[in-house]
Amino acid sequence: MAIPTKKPDKKRRISESTIHRLSLYYRALTLLEKENYETVSSKELARREKLTPAQVRKDLSFFGSFGTRGLGYPVNELKNKIASILGIDRTWRVALVGVGNIGSALVSYKEFMKQGFQIVKLFDNDQRKIGSNHKGIIVSDINNLEKELKEAGIELVILAVPATVAQYIVDNVVKAGVKAILNFAPVNLRVPDDVYLRNENMSMELEYLSFALVNNLSQKRVNEG
Repeated sequence: MAIPTKKPDKKRRISESTIHRLSLYYRALTLLEKENYETVSSKELARREKLTPAQVRKDLSFFGSFGTRGLGYPVNELKNKIASILGIDRTWRVALVGVGNIGSALVSYKEFMKQGFQIVKLFDNDQRKIGSNHKGIIVSDINNLEKELKEAGIELVILAVPATVAQYIVDNVVKAGVKAILNFAPVNLRVPDDVYLRNENMSMELEYLSFALVNNLSQKRVNEG
């Protein structure tokens, strides 16, 4: 039996944490499918992601009526429905700006393609890289960014450039009509209200971990004292 879905009520704003948990459910369901599970309970999904069954049911209720009481959720169908909700059941045309160490690693990241994010354009300002073939993609001159983004129908841009030029690049990305940007530059960027910007700051994540380690160590010393 197909699982009915619905568009979330616009009056009920879907929180970022709910969207994040949907991604966790999708990954859990992918693993369950590989383990040959046909159905899964909210309790089992919650256990795998260290949540509560009530939280799982609440998150899914934003988008429709899922599963059958006493039988659980059909794994394959629920995974496909969540993929549709997250928009990863289709292919997105992606451009990456900055073919340095981080950029090169991102181009090689195979999970992007598996999730439907196809990097089709690369840009850089290094004359030694411009025109070269990088992982099967020709590196374009960053000076042609706005024009080539439009021509290629780019829907999402990944930014892996120095902080000093990031805002300038973003302004050109916005002019090209791109509405979604993933930023790896360690700087706060300004974008219009209709542009979605996500920041990935690896230094801050490492600082959080170092803080946790230091404070855990300090707490142990206090307890031992």
